[in-house]
Amino acid sequence: MNQRVYKETKNSLVSAPVAALLSLFLPGLGQILARRIQRGLLLAGSMISLAGLMVWRIRIIGRLEEGFWGTLAKALSRNPLFVGFSLLALIGIWIWIVVDAARQTDKKKQYGNAIFALILLVFFAVGWQISQIDLVRLTRDANEAWTPLSKILWPWDAAVTRDTESLEAGAELLVDSEGEIPPVPEKRPGEPYILVEPRSGNLSKLDENNKVVPGTELTIRGENFEPNTHTEIWWSDAIGNEFQPRHEGRYLSVTTDDTGSFELKMVMPYRLVPPSARGPQYHEVIARQISEVGPLLPSEPLLLTIELIIETIFMGMMATIFGIILSVPVSFLAARNLMSGSWVTMTIYYITRTILNIVRAIEPLIWALIAVVWVGLGPFAGIVALTIHSVAALGKLYSESIESINPGPIEAIQATGATKLQTIMFAVVPQMIPPFVSFTIYRWDINVRMSTVIGMVGGGGIGFLLVQYIRLLEYRSAGIAVWFIALTVSILDYVSAEIRNRFV
Repeated sequence: MNQRVYKETKNSLVSAPVAALLSLFLPGLGQILARRIQRGLLLAGSMISLAGLMVWRIRIIGRLEEGFWGTLAKALSRNPLFVGFSLLALIGIWIWIVVDAARQTDKKKQYGNAIFALILLVFFAVGWQISQIDLVRLTRDANEAWTPLSKILWPWDAAVTRDTESLEAGAELLVDSEGEIPPVPEKRPGEPYILVEPRSGNLSKLDENNKVVPGTELTIRGENFEPNTHTEIWWSDAIGNEFQPRHEGRYLSVTTDDTGSFELKMVMPYRLVPPSARGPQYHEVIARQISEVGPLLPSEPLLLTIELIIETIFMGMMATIFGIILSVPVSFLAARNLMSGSWVTMTIYYITRTILNIVRAIEPLIWALIAVVWVGLGPFAGIVALTIHSVAALGKLYSESIESINPGPIEAIQATGATKLQTIMFAVVPQMIPPFVSFTIYRWDINVRMSTVIGMVGGGGIGFLLVQYIRLLEYRSAGIAVWFIALTVSILDYVSAEIRNRFV
């Protein structure tokens, strides 16, 4: 039998049997045909895969149209570049495959690989369209991302705070109703004062097309405030609910001049008046200065972040400890060299390996969702999720380390008549300490980083706080959490490196 055929075709499950059969009768011919079969199957599989992907994407782009040709026409009209390129590329690949098949009859022109470059290019184009990559938007809207990113990169303004004092003055006005117009506010020496003109008007409204119809324009004048100080303008409705109006996407505010005075214009904001409202509706415009007094104090986001980062570290530590305790005995059952004595032990080996693979294939985030239902919200759910995944991951790493140990000490111990347990204790365990330490530290690092993720689904730790800050658009507070996560991971990396240098 032609052994050279098997050597060159053993990596192909399809071509190897064919080559072996042919080489029994025509040595050398089996190798050539096997290569051609392998190449033909690869090209045919690529062509079928691309065609299926194209049909799928065309149906998605041209959805809601009846018939293939109607769908294709709509897809071409909506995305002519991708659909046109894909169709031309498919036709080109098909023609190329036909030409390539003919070229294989000529030994001087066989096995050109340019067609595979074209297939990869088409797969890349399909991936580009499926993943909806938009470089134009990426560059055009980069400024939109800079505002939150800058707050996350430098969040320390939100890390400290001071006690505050408020200096304010208000003026009433009649809104969307008939009644007595409020009098001009009385001036009092040394106290802040504002005047709003006119003292009655209409709020902004939505028309039948949901477009905003601007309300009455107001002129606000203020006196006796702190000079050169940022002053916020607030609005209080008839039942005392306060909010800060926005103008051109920014909260309405003004800075006083050297005498503590200011003047600005604003349009009465949109505010839904309840249908049950009766009688005159009086709202109030408030000018408010908030000044900081006293020493610097740690802010609430900083204190919460410190508290939860400590919780996150201990979640990772507890999950790692429980994972070690449970994975060490499992790893011996999953080591082939220790379990190959009989069919019973090999059955245990395969069952253990299968369970580890299934558990490891499920991400800790999914285990966290299950654990939250199981034990409720909080860090315990996160520890359960991380422990389950750690047992599977460490069990695999430990077992593979056991399989790669030096068999010499094992044979020497067995030659003395030692039992299975004695062999493990005196021949296997001493060789396993360095890789066990290394893998354990690495898993602790992973568990701490994963703790920040599973917290987002209620598994405790700093992840829950981080996602809440992001949802509330409090990017500076979120930045504090991000910085603490980065610092914690960096410190753990340094500590783990030192431990490896000492024990590994």
